[in-house]
Amino acid sequence: MATIGEINLSADGFDAVIFDCDGTLVNSMPYHFEAWCEALSLHGAANIFKEDVFYAMGGRPTKDIVVEINDEYNLKLDPAAVAFAKREAFLRKLGQLELIDEVAAFAESLRGKVPMAIATGGTRLVIEKTLQAVGVSDLFDEVVTADDVVLGKPAPDIFLKAAALLGVSPERCLVLEDAPAGVMAGQLAGMTVISIPAPLDYRKK
Repeated sequence: MATIGEINLSADGFDAVIFDCDGTLVNSMPYHFEAWCEALSLHGAANIFKEDVFYAMGGRPTKDIVVEINDEYNLKLDPAAVAFAKREAFLRKLGQLELIDEVAAFAESLRGKVPMAIATGGTRLVIEKTLQAVGVSDLFDEVVTADDVVLGKPAPDIFLKAAALLGVSPERCLVLEDAPAGVMAGQLAGMTVISIPAPLDYRKK
């Protein structure tokens, strides 16, 4: 068992555990925000994406967020082009990523005991490189990304696919998530969700 804040992490009573990646397992959200700012600035939309809005929209696929930014600010940004620029900006920051210790310790404690998966709104290329950068690529039985489903979080599809790949009924799965969209997705999938807080010491100073 691990503890994060006032939350005790335990898999007792569950047949599988599904982890979000960014902001839950890996302290990567500040670097994703930096990458967003760089990408939007490159496309002539500097300073429109506020940090609190970014965190509220965490977990959702990049292209979906660009569509919402277009609607909100009456812009015509190319979702694919912005997503590419954001991806490239983030990949340059991989060396700065760190695990969120308590969640990583919990996952490590379950190695070989309980099936585990990653279910993330990130793309496969970025998530695989993220897991490699922090040294946990071999810890999970399955990795499900935004590339593997039609609808991203807050739709439940990504969690349902992870459960199916693990061979476990959704109601027997425990989900760890940090973002509102991910928490909703897990709940809609019929799973038990633990909301992981973002401690101030995990935010970049």
